[in-house]
Amino acid sequence: MSMDLFLAATNGSSSIMLVVWIVVLFAFMYFFMIRPQQNETKKKDAMMKALEVGDTVLTTSGFYGVVIAMEDDTVIVEFGSNKNCRIPMQKSAISAVEKPEDAVASETKADATEEKTEKKGLFGKKKD
Repeated sequence: MSMDLFLAATNGSSSIMLVVWIVVLFAFMYFFMIRPQQNETKKKDAMMKALEVGDTVLTTSGFYGVVIAMEDDTVIVEFGSNKNCRIPMQKSAISAVEKPEDAVASETKADATEEKTEKKGLFGKKKD
């Protein structure tokens, strides 16, 4: 009789542990898969809302260009320096946006850090 009670108790606790493991698995999937994807989607939506004419964009196919006109979900991007290659594309084909003022700020910051760093040799001694 005591053996039957022991088996019933272990069977009940194993089903509870199974439920706990399933909950832990779903929590893990949420925090490591679903939530980061939602954050990425929010960032992309904010980037698309901030897109303006004159911004430099990187397309999903790897081309850099400048936005010269915008409609609802279509942008016209100018590629290259000859100003003749203008291609209409969907906004969803843009993977990154760089504002002109951000490019100037990052360029001046890079120039300032280059001036501060001294040229040093292999062992940290100043090069002549």
